[in-house]
Amino acid sequence: MPKINVYLPDDLADAVRDTGIAVSAVCQRALEQAVRRVTAIRATNLADLDADQLAAQLPHLTARTRDVLLRARTQARSAHAAEVGTRHLLAALLDEGDNLGVRVLQTIEVPPAQVTARLAAVVATSGSAPTSAPVSTLRFTGTGAGALELAVTEATALGHNYVGCEHLLLGLVAEPDGTAGRVLRESGVELRATRRAVVAALAGYAHLRAQAATASDGGVTAPAGTDPLAAVAALVRRELAPVTRRLEQLERRVGASAE
Repeated sequence: MPKINVYLPDDLADAVRDTGIAVSAVCQRALEQAVRRVTAIRATNLADLDADQLAAQLPHLTARTRDVLLRARTQARSAHAAEVGTRHLLAALLDEGDNLGVRVLQTIEVPPAQVTARLAAVVATSGSAPTSAPVSTLRFTGTGAGALELAVTEATALGHNYVGCEHLLLGLVAEPDGTAGRVLRESGVELRATRRAVVAALAGYAHLRAQAATASDGGVTAPAGTDPLAAVAALVRRELAPVTRRLEQLERRVGASAE
């Protein structure tokens, strides 16, 4: 049986050693889940799938993420593209508009409208080849599948048993060769900072849900018009503010020393 080495940070390795957790079994289970999800993505033909069929084929994707895939299909067909690429996935993510991926962009102060405009400009200058694939076939490009596979990896690494739009955003940023990744990185979206924002947003959302449950138990209702995701974005901005200020100070010092 092939052997795969797993390298752990010192503190995690110490904790694993103290608890006696069977690393091999845990890793095998996680890898099995990731492989199944990636295999399902590679085999997906979006051409004739409706929402229910897509849910059956890719159950680990959230409803919003599946909606983004169907919107990406529409984007690809409108562009007469032979396959669904990262540009279509990013356009669909932004077009859906009310998902956590878009909220994270707002949190790290990258306006979604700016990304949309930059993507449109890049697509306009690059053009696309007309479709030569059969009407019954519409699969992902290599980079499109790669971004989705990286989204699965991000979700697995964060310990999540689902793939949401926030993971898709991370996958698009991480994919090195796709149009979407280039546009996002040129817009100021950096992978590690975005990953931290995703973690903070999910933690904030969980906190808000707990607060809502407590209020409900006490017979207290949230104010009318309260937007949980907007509240999460505000929490994340507040948590990241000290980091942002520190980075700005460092940038000023570097600029002054260069002069």
